Amino acid sequence: MRYVSGRGELGVLSFEPYKSHLLPLWRFKTPDLARESAAQLEREFARFVDEGDFVGADMARKFLQMGMTRSLRYANRAGGRKYAAASAAGGGQAGTLLPKSDDHPGAAAKRESAAVFREVWERCKEREEYKRLRREWEVEKKDWEKSGGAKKGEEQEQEGGKQEDEEVEELEDVKATRGKKRTDTDVQEKAPDARAKRRRRVKQESSDEYEDDTSE
Repeated sequence: MRYVSGRGELGVLSFEPYKSHLLPLWRFKTPDLARESAAQLEREFARFVDEGDFVGADMARKFLQMGMTRSLRYANRAGGRKYAAASAAGGGQAGTLLPKSDDHPGAAAKRESAAVFREVWERCKEREEYKRLRREWEVEKKDWEKSGGAKKGEEQEQEGGKQEDEEVEELEDVKATRGKKRTDTDVQEKAPDARAKRRRRVKQESSDEYEDDTSE
């Protein structure tokens, strides 16, 4: 019961075994790949719902939502970066909001990919069976928490925090350039100073960034 649902994508790269099962299905580099990915994720979503597995269904929902939001980032900003790194910002200033553009190479394709994922994401999250499972799970979780099942801070640690947001931005490019999937474990192997710079930038982002992505 340590899983955290919410409306965003937190935990999408940390909650096992669902992450390892669903991550290989998640692609958005081209509209054709997005359509294939969205169809596969919708099938997994439906299977989890039929099995009464809310956590599995909700993780599939998060991957669909992430396909939409990350496609939008690449559609609205060349390279998919919303905030500048310290070297690009100048003067050691990290977290500067980068300007939007709509005519850079690949922007139209990424908008199409975003639309593909949005359609499936909207359809899945409105399914009555999913809503019922969500209500039942929320009741069970509240009872579990009242009985002392969770210690303060455990869920936040399980979710992995907002650092996942930057990690996931890089996944699709790594799949294409290295010919293999990159997981959150790969990201954790980066040099400590790189992680520190990333954390400093992420702290400057607003707490509701996941929700804002849908309109970027």
